Amino acid sequence: MLSRKLDEARDAFRRRDAEASAAAHGARGAAEERHRSASGRYVKSLIYGGLDGIVTTFAVVAGVAGASLSASVVLILGFANLIADGLSMAIGDFLSTKAENEYNRAERAREEWEVEHFPEGEKRELVELYVEKGMSEDDARAVCEAFSRNPKAWVSVMMVEELGIVEERSSPLGNAVATFLSFSIFGFVPLLAYVAARILGTGGSLSFPLATALTALTLFVLGALKVRITGRGWLWSGVEMLLVGGAAAAAAFGIGRLLGGIA
Repeated sequence: MLSRKLDEARDAFRRRDAEASAAAHGARGAAEERHRSASGRYVKSLIYGGLDGIVTTFAVVAGVAGASLSASVVLILGFANLIADGLSMAIGDFLSTKAENEYNRAERAREEWEVEHFPEGEKRELVELYVEKGMSEDDARAVCEAFSRNPKAWVSVMMVEELGIVEERSSPLGNAVATFLSFSIFGFVPLLAYVAARILGTGGSLSFPLATALTALTLFVLGALKVRITGRGWLWSGVEMLLVGGAAAAAAFGIGRLLGGIA
């Protein structure tokens, strides 16, 4: 059971606050951290699914607007993108997570077999790995002997040190659902102004500027939320995502304008 609160430890590191770091490592909050880590497994799928959804959908909206096509075309292409790309991303996330889990299980089974049948060879490999990291050979051997008394921990260490595999219990279905929902919800933002104009029966002249403003705001917020994964400053992360998404939208708008002129 970990004697630290991970969120507090990360916050202390960002602030370079040694006292707060010591307090976080002395806290008995393992049960709370396990709960947060379980819910946090889908943070990556939620954030990147949302970012992809809003950028690709707004690219469609910008391209259609650049070609001066009707609002009906925006809605048709926009919702087609939401469903088709959302499902594509969800299926891709499902298959990639499933394949990664299967690969990790196969590698762990191999390591367990090698530890059982060739323990001395596995010890030698681990000693060599620790020596490469700067440990003395005597210290490395002492560490390996300690691990060898707990085969489960020994295999887990070999997975990380030898293969670079950090095992996480990721749910393929959970990741897929999180990706699809995030893609669909955030991808709907650029279409919101057009849907509102259609429902209210108002003119659509302000739909594209409003869609642009809503998309810019959402991109910034999602970029700022990305710090949950990257640990960077929220302001720069938000601005960076706004610039990247804006560049993609500007390119789509320009292409739409060019092709609209040709037509």
